[in-house]
Amino acid sequence: MLSAGPRLWQNPRVDRERGDVPSVPKVVLVGILGGLLAGMFGVGGGIVMVPLFVFLLGLDQRTAVTTSLLAIIPISALGTLGYATGGAVAWTEAIVIGLGSVVGGQVGVRLLHRIPVPALQLAFAALLFFSAYRLVLPSTAEQSAGGGPQWILLVALGIAAGMLAGLLGVGGGIVIVPGLVLLAGVGLDVARGTSLLVVLFTAVTASFTTVRSGQTATRVGLWAGLAGAPASFAAAGLAQWIPERQAAILFAGLMVLAGVQLIRRALAARTDPDVG
Repeated sequence: MLSAGPRLWQNPRVDRERGDVPSVPKVVLVGILGGLLAGMFGVGGGIVMVPLFVFLLGLDQRTAVTTSLLAIIPISALGTLGYATGGAVAWTEAIVIGLGSVVGGQVGVRLLHRIPVPALQLAFAALLFFSAYRLVLPSTAEQSAGGGPQWILLVALGIAAGMLAGLLGVGGGIVIVPGLVLLAGVGLDVARGTSLLVVLFTAVTASFTTVRSGQTATRVGLWAGLAGAPASFAAAGLAQWIPERQAAILFAGLMVLAGVQLIRRALAARTDPDVG
């Protein structure tokens, strides 16, 4: 099916099931697009890599999710460095959220085959739409927030982000960024930089489980991650030059697109269980 360009070997189990392997240029392209998205918005990049792994490379949905987690590791590492050079990483908050995300990531991976993912996709889409609205049009209470982070809420935020990363392959950043802005009252630049650091924690721990269990197209994930890492660093530097209001609108748009994507996947899963 995919024959143009050099061939890239995947996980042997996946190769046997699919009978072909994707080409290196396509994998690199997916990684670059994921890296640009990660650096610009503070998300892992899985939100774009998962559908591209499925539709461009032909991976099945679950392998695409686990492979995106592996690619997210170098992408989020370089993106974090890009924000850190501008002083836009809240290290203490990242550690607190990261502890929750480590737990949530392990739980999410183990629940991947045990819960009705389409129902979770629809619920998460509704949450994304509401959060996008609040990010663009915050309430009076949210606008005055910022007297100090609520640590219990930050841990809960990390657990939720980690679980969603393991279940949906979205990296968790799509939850962490608005959560930090709306719950902790931090600026959007700091939220994006902190989010990428937490995403790194989550991706490392989740990938440790999925790679060992043979669920990941390992070489695809590594090639995509290495290709996307420089793009993530460059995009992180560019993102910090965008005014806060415009950045919030852009991120809200990303959340709406992510919600629409999740709804489409949930509806498609009703006719084809392998899609969800």
